[in-house]
Amino acid sequence: MASITFNQDPVTLLGNEVKVGDTAPDFTVLSNDLKEVTLDDYKGKVKLIIAVPSIDTGVCSEETIRFNKEADTIPNVQILTISMDLPFAQGRWCAANGVNQLDTLSDHRNADFGKNYGVLIEDLRLLARAVFVVDANNKVTYVEYVSEATNHPDYDKALEAAKNA
Repeated sequence: MASITFNQDPVTLLGNEVKVGDTAPDFTVLSNDLKEVTLDDYKGKVKLIIAVPSIDTGVCSEETIRFNKEADTIPNVQILTISMDLPFAQGRWCAANGVNQLDTLSDHRNADFGKNYGVLIEDLRLLARAVFVVDANNKVTYVEYVSEATNHPDYDKALEAAKNA
């Protein structure tokens, strides 16, 4: 299992660690309009999946805005930002920040994504910061579990992996 800290304190992650070469686990999350969304909704597309603790915090906000701006540089890639935030809050945040090139999705109901991707922080019921690239055949081609949840991911490596998937 990935080992991470949150504000320098070790945390326990629930679920199974995802590794390069794995078949991407399915998940059910909610869109901003409360519709259920699964991995199958992106069938045939390369997916750049970003897990963040809360979209309405500094690093998470900067990360999502950065990937939104980069979306035009990686054609045929669908970017997903998944957090435990409520769908309504995600929608308001996107509108206030001009984020419209990626999908923000909520795992608040069942923590299905968090458990299936090994990013659910047990004590906080937040998602750990992580990046996954899943190719059009649902094979995982890139994984980064950010060791300190308040740090940024490696943007360049994630974007390069998405371009090459």
